[in-house]
Amino acid sequence: MPDFDFEAAARLARPTLTLSRRDDAHLPFLSPDNLIGPGLLLDTNVYVDQLQGRSNALVEEIIKKRHSHHSSVVIQELMHTVGVLDPGHPQTAGVVKAIGMLVESMPGHRIKVPDVNTLGRAAVLSGVLCRVQNYQKDERRKALQDCVLFAQSLKDGLTLLTKNVKDFDYLLQIEPQGRDLMYR
Repeated sequence: MPDFDFEAAARLARPTLTLSRRDDAHLPFLSPDNLIGPGLLLDTNVYVDQLQGRSNALVEEIIKKRHSHHSSVVIQELMHTVGVLDPGHPQTAGVVKAIGMLVESMPGHRIKVPDVNTLGRAAVLSGVLCRVQNYQKDERRKALQDCVLFAQSLKDGLTLLTKNVKDFDYLLQIEPQGRDLMYR
């Protein structure tokens, strides 16, 4: 296992001011002009939109044109859903089956698992967001998972595809070299 680079991770803790959500015109939104490019790392909301039949045409088109990579964090979030659903609810079996088919369709060689440095950097980024944005309980857990995805995409040179405009705008303000594409 590689040594953990504490100093590199700790340097990310510099922001002290509350971040403001920027105007959409200043953010990297998915458009017909950016369908071609490096591989994608898909945020959980991409899969949820697909499972619920809410995915828009541009999202489907970029997924067809670029290599999609999957994160162990996304698998964790999807499997959390499997565990939290009421087994007695009439729709649970169908949802669990759909999630199972989705996870099983992810090629093993395209599943990204963060290393210790990625996790450390993500933890610092998450701590910064929680501190400067005054995130509370559930927001803190979600911020950590989002930051792992963000740090993983940076490490692997991938473009993160997400519908979470607010949090990833903040992350791009802290780490502007990130490559995110956002959609609604």
